[in-house]
Amino acid sequence: RPGAPDTRDVRSLYPGPLSDMPNPVRPRYRVGLLAGCIQDIAFAEINADTIFALQQNGCSVTLPKSQVCCGSLHSHNGELETARTLARKNIDAFEPEALDAIITNAGGCGSHLKHYDHLLADDPRYAHRARIWSEKVKDIHEFLVDIGFRAPTQNGGSGVVTYHASCHLAHGQKVKTQPVQILKSIPGLDFRELAESEWCCGSAGIYNITQPEMSMKLLDRKMTHIERTGAQVVATANPGCLVQLLHGTDRCQTPVQVRHPISLLADAYRAEKKVFVA
Repeated sequence: RPGAPDTRDVRSLYPGPLSDMPNPVRPRYRVGLLAGCIQDIAFAEINADTIFALQQNGCSVTLPKSQVCCGSLHSHNGELETARTLARKNIDAFEPEALDAIITNAGGCGSHLKHYDHLLADDPRYAHRARIWSEKVKDIHEFLVDIGFRAPTQNGGSGVVTYHASCHLAHGQKVKTQPVQILKSIPGLDFRELAESEWCCGSAGIYNITQPEMSMKLLDRKMTHIERTGAQVVATANPGCLVQLLHGTDRCQTPVQVRHPISLLADAYRAEKKVFVA
């Protein structure tokens, strides 16, 4: 339609299992995906899995080409004007008025994205649009549970799985039960509770750089609890946590995979060897 945001083809953006997955012809929902910075570069497969899981639940997914950094790190460091500039660019890129939801799969980004309404509250041009934006930003787990996601019928290879809660997701966004609900929906997955799941892993933005000694103490404590579950996979939903826990597996010689919950859901959908079309 005229004036619609310029979007990237999701099939060409993330090659692989997604490449033959078109958006549903008659979508239940039209959503935009925040690709993120670290997520899109270091963990592009998570974005591919997010798109796939959304499509399997009848969503048409767009990725505006002109989207930019969410601005969370700028805001945390007091660069509020830069954060506001980035927020305006994202609002223009996504046109939230035309979408049912704006999806984020990174706990740290989502916590900031949901507060664009506060960030731009005094902006006469963007205050109203920012309120619409904040109402529509949803964490991927939150959104799937809200719409009544389709439980998979197969297991994508997951065995014993535990879950570490991202601080920004659990405490900032108050999204606590939904990731576990999604994990428990996967047939044959043996979910085990993680002691102190909502305790920080020591990543905390750049805390692991500025306070490395305490960061490693937190990480070692986290890895001890993970080992005690006997899990083969630890799931977590923030790129900072993913990087920290991956370091923990090397540091502590712990033979455990680190995955995003939505990647485990996408694996299960792919194992069905069929495409669900809305």
